[in-house]
This record gives sequence, structure tokens and C-alpha cells, in this order.
Amino acid sequence: MAKLFESIGKLGLALAIGGGVVNSALFNVDAGHRAVIFDRFRGVQDAVVGEGTHFLIPWVQKPIVFDCRSRPRNVPVITGSKDLQNVNITLRILFRPVAAQLPRIFTSIGEDYDERVLPSITTEVLKAVVARFDAGELITQRELVSRQVSEDLTERAATFGLILDDVSLTHLTFGKEFTEAVEMKQVAQQEAERARFIVEKAEQQKQAAIISAAGDSQAALLIANSLAEAGDGLVELRKLEAAEDIAFQLSRSRNVTYLPSGQGTLLQLPQ
Repeated sequence: MAKLFESIGKLGLALAIGGGVVNSALFNVDAGHRAVIFDRFRGVQDAVVGEGTHFLIPWVQKPIVFDCRSRPRNVPVITGSKDLQNVNITLRILFRPVAAQLPRIFTSIGEDYDERVLPSITTEVLKAVVARFDAGELITQRELVSRQVSEDLTERAATFGLILDDVSLTHLTFGKEFTEAVEMKQVAQQEAERARFIVEKAEQQKQAAIISAAGDSQAALLIANSLAEAGDGLVELRKLEAAEDIAFQLSRSRNVTYLPSGQGTLLQLPQ
């Protein structure tokens, strides 16, 4: 009986050891990842391991897993424009490594390749592109600036085995002095527009006064000619028209009473 338990114990120990060896000889590569094998005797292997479960030689080989999915990164840069204005730019980059070049990336750069490569090449490209434009063009031609940065940065990143899926300018501001100068310029333009409006309004009022005076002069001349031709007849006609208008207004008033002329009328006046 003792020999039976001893045999079972030895079998269990062998199974445990065997299971540990098998487990250490397996590794998993998740979806969207790739692995590079480092061999203690031969160094980094050229073959790139894809997704799934794979075998390796325990204690001799070691897998280094890389994330090959697109990842975002924001890179802030302070640079100068063509007209020597300070520009604060933040660039948002979606990047991923080229799977076939992972052994070279791991050998020449390391696992933290994004920390070592992206800030330096982004600063280099942004400084070169922004220096071609002045401050006003950076605002009015922002799409052109973004496209130029994307093209140059994509080409530069390709030399390090990186793919840039998207490059965009998310933040662009200028120095305090330039911002104040722009505000002062806008205020000056508004004041100039207001002054021009006042001048135009005064000119229109002047023209209106001249036209009104010319009209009054023409009316006076016509009246003078009419008097010269018709004599007092025109004046008498205007008197009759005025009397007619006054009589019409008085006839509508309740406080006015008309008495016939040439007839005796008895008024009941209070004693």
C-alpha cells in the first residue's frame, strides 16, 4: 500500500513538472498584436509571430509582444513662424508599427520606440513646415499647413518602420504680444469703419440739404412767376382756400354756433 501511494506521488510530481515545462513552452499573442522572439544564443529572430498560441524553447527563447493597433499620441511643440512669431502647436498622431519591421525596430530602437521617435521627428517636421508660413498664413491656410505636416511626417516616420494613419493640428495659438497686436488691429479697423460711416452720413446729409434748398428756391421762383403773371388773383385764391379750410374745421367743433346775418335773433341769455 505504501508503495502504491509512493508511485502515485511520483506520478503526480512528474505530471506537475511536465505541466510546468509545457506551460513555459507556450505563449499567447492577442488580437492586434505581434511577437518577436529573442533567442539567448542566436539573438532576435527575423520571423514575426502572429496571433494565437505558439511554442518556444523554455529558458532559451523569450517572446516580446508589440501592439500593432493604431494608437493616439499628442505632441506639443513651440516653434517660430516665417515672420518670427512664437507659435504653440499640438499635433495629434495615430500611429502603428510595420509588423514586418518589428525585429529591426526592437533591435535598433527598443520596445518604447514611440517615446524615442515620435517627439523628435514631430518637432523636426513642425519646425521646418511652420517656418515656411507667416502668422497670418498659419491661420488662413491651416488646411495646407496640416497637409504639408502630414506628408512630411509620414515620410519621415516610414524610415523608422512606423505608419501614421492620421495627423491633425488640434491646437494652434500665438504669443501674447502677437495676440495683443491682433486685437489692437481689429479695434483700429472698427474705429476706421465707424469714422468712415460718420463721414458718409455727413456727406449724405449735406447732399440732402443742398437738394432741399434747391427745391425751395425752385418753388419760390415758381410762386414769383405766378404772381407776376396773375397779379393778386393767386393771393386771393390762396386766401379763399385757407378760409374754406378754416370754416370746415370750425364746422366740426361743438363749441361754435353760426348766426344768420341780417336777421334779428333772440338769444336766451341768463339774467
